[in-house]
Amino acid sequence: MENRKDLRLAVLIDADNVPYANIQGMLEEITKYGTPTFKRIYADWTQPTVSGWKKVLLEHSITPVHQYSYTSGKNATDSSMIIDAMDILYTGRVDGFCIVSSDSDFTRLASRLREGGMVVFGLGEKKTPGSFISACDKFIYIEILKKREEAIPTDVQKKSKGKQKSKDLPTPTIEKIDHKLAKLITNSINDLAEENGWVFLGDLGNLLAKKQPDFDPRNYGFKKLLALLKSFDNLALDERDTGKNNITHVFVKNK
Repeated sequence: MENRKDLRLAVLIDADNVPYANIQGMLEEITKYGTPTFKRIYADWTQPTVSGWKKVLLEHSITPVHQYSYTSGKNATDSSMIIDAMDILYTGRVDGFCIVSSDSDFTRLASRLREGGMVVFGLGEKKTPGSFISACDKFIYIEILKKREEAIPTDVQKKSKGKQKSKDLPTPTIEKIDHKLAKLITNSINDLAEENGWVFLGDLGNLLAKKQPDFDPRNYGFKKLLALLKSFDNLALDERDTGKNNITHVFVKNK
């Protein structure tokens, strides 16, 4: 697969099922994985429930797509979004899609786009059903997309063990890491390990995302995967100098 930062992405937003409050954080997150070439948002714009979105569309150059809700209780915008996604797929002008929604109705769409050779990213709230999450290559929870000033500094993470906790910032603790996560990481290391037991950190991160699309260190209060792994007592880490521009490669293994 080509470098994800070079991917041309179609960003399709379901205005009925995601909040508009942190649209800036959402778009910044999306740019980590590719360049948005389509940015469309779908809703019945006559409804007061989506009025908040109207204020941010122009600022972020998002094209609104209107679809009347012909029948009460039925979301007609879903169909419009699905039709547009398939039209974009067949143009061949994108490498992937970003579906911004917490609605399980897009599960089949995500699966179909992947069958068509597309990379599919999902953004939604933690209430998003597991079926939609599993249908994406990677799923990001909107709740973890906070302003930079609210993020946990790396030095706080490193000093968390044995130090007094800050009153202003939450400090990641080992208690937040459940048994399921520990098993996922340990098994993934075993799957990749060479005879000496060591695994390149980048390869481990890729496998974790494949096994669990919503895996993200930020879900557990850590900014990066390396910081998360350092909180485990049963893992050994080795930072190796490559001799090129102070670049180091990190390797991990089970003790």
